[in-house]
Amino acid sequence: MSISVVINTYNAELHLEKVLKSVQDFDEIVICDMGSNDRTVPIAEKYNCTVLHHEKLNFVEPARNFAIQSAKNDWVLLLDADELISNDLKIELYKFQENKEGNTVLAIPRKNYFLGKFMRAAYPDYVYRFFRKDSVVWPPFIHSKPEIKGNTLKLDPKDKNLALEHLADDCISSVLKKNNIYSTAEIERRIGTNVSFFKLMYSPFFWFIKFYFLKQGFLDGKEGLIFASLKAQYKFNTLAKILEAKK
Repeated sequence: MSISVVINTYNAELHLEKVLKSVQDFDEIVICDMGSNDRTVPIAEKYNCTVLHHEKLNFVEPARNFAIQSAKNDWVLLLDADELISNDLKIELYKFQENKEGNTVLAIPRKNYFLGKFMRAAYPDYVYRFFRKDSVVWPPFIHSKPEIKGNTLKLDPKDKNLALEHLADDCISSVLKKNNIYSTAEIERRIGTNVSFFKLMYSPFFWFIKFYFLKQGFLDGKEGLIFASLKAQYKFNTLAKILEAKK
């Protein structure tokens, strides 16, 4: 059975060529671009991708349904433009289509990198990225999980060769920029959240404890400390903006 790779893009030239090399042997590659003004589209055309266009949005989730339904095959591998797959994972995906248990979605662990270093604290970070295209719908909110019809199977996180490689956070300034955009986008989905004084103080602190101590980010050195601090900052920004919106 055939598999379509679907990738949403906006000014994604930094990693896109590496990503396309990792998926070039799949049956179809669909690029859904949101008005890139860098080399994203020429790179996609170089790899004979089907290039679609979507209005510019500050986050990708609302465009995912359009991109997924534009794929010609029933099975879809959904990637961001900074995620690589291994040959081992590719083999696993083709085998999964033939599963006899009726599973329609495969949850894949993801290896996140920060300042060029693999973050133990952010693993396995499961994402629902391989599925029958009629079995998922993405709610139009940032960081939302898909609504799933059917059964889901999770890959074993012990085999890191079967994990996606997420190259996103190359520098601190890009993380800070995304934190600002994404925390604003969180407001619509979380406007009903009660932001008490205690929650405003405790929740960001807990996020730091979670990523630095509970998930052993301290083993990631200075990068782990920065990573956990930025996670806590994101949580604080989100709660502060919700409080501001209510006022």
